[in-house]
Amino acid sequence: METVEFTNPEPGEKTENHPSFYQSDFYRDTHTKLLDRIVEVEVVRPIQFEPGRKYPLLILNDGQDNTAVRLIETLDRLEAEQAIEPVIVAGVVAGDRIQEYGVSSRADYRGRGRKAKAYAKFVTSELIPYLVYRYPIDPSPSLRAVAGYSMGGLSALDIAWEHPEMFGKVGVFSGSLWWRKRDAHSRFYADDRDRIMHLAIRKGKFKPGMKFWFQTGTRDEPGDRNHNGIIDSIDDTLDLIAELTKRGYRPFRDIQYLEIEGGEHNHKTWAEAMPHFLKWAFGKKPAH
Repeated sequence: METVEFTNPEPGEKTENHPSFYQSDFYRDTHTKLLDRIVEVEVVRPIQFEPGRKYPLLILNDGQDNTAVRLIETLDRLEAEQAIEPVIVAGVVAGDRIQEYGVSSRADYRGRGRKAKAYAKFVTSELIPYLVYRYPIDPSPSLRAVAGYSMGGLSALDIAWEHPEMFGKVGVFSGSLWWRKRDAHSRFYADDRDRIMHLAIRKGKFKPGMKFWFQTGTRDEPGDRNHNGIIDSIDDTLDLIAELTKRGYRPFRDIQYLEIEGGEHNHKTWAEAMPHFLKWAFGKKPAH
């Protein structure tokens, strides 16, 4: 296995508006042979660690969007409300999204996602081991999540599904679950045969303990392949939830779905959804 030498983090600048609970460590000069590029990672973490305490971990695709989705602002507010457990978030800045995000088992009909397997390997075999070395991260998969937006959401779902030993939770914001083997305009195209992630779930095995969170917006897109009056983003997500249900996962207990009325395929909507996801993934359990 190739090893990656992570450089020492650069602390984020503190301003008058800097949150009172979280700060960022920036890793900007780490080269990985798996992706043949420099990888930038923003680690958002509590300013102070409690001695002996282990913290939940969130791997977040499209880390360059952390500011746009108001990640630190939301974490700080939820921490002030004591709504979530303190968490460590590693936002991986995207490189070649078209090739690195996707489903690791195969590329789509246009050859996109060829590096999805390499990206998943980077996350699981290089990034997480370093984070565990550098930060007090809880080893339990139930306290580790991976999430992303659009193609990053598809990538997150694929990574979690293929690595249940590392992740017990996954968040998919407006996921590109249309990802398919054949052009939808082909006369031979069929949803049940050609959507790659749906097929991976259908052919996969039940993985005990895994939890799934999905978000769509009613204005995610205009597309409606089957002309049923429901946009493809919602159809694809609900169909994937149905596949998970067939595998044995229970809606409302193992699967949560958030549909935002008027929500669009953009940072504003994902920022609106972020506190719902964080409370679902890392919410404080009521005291007994």
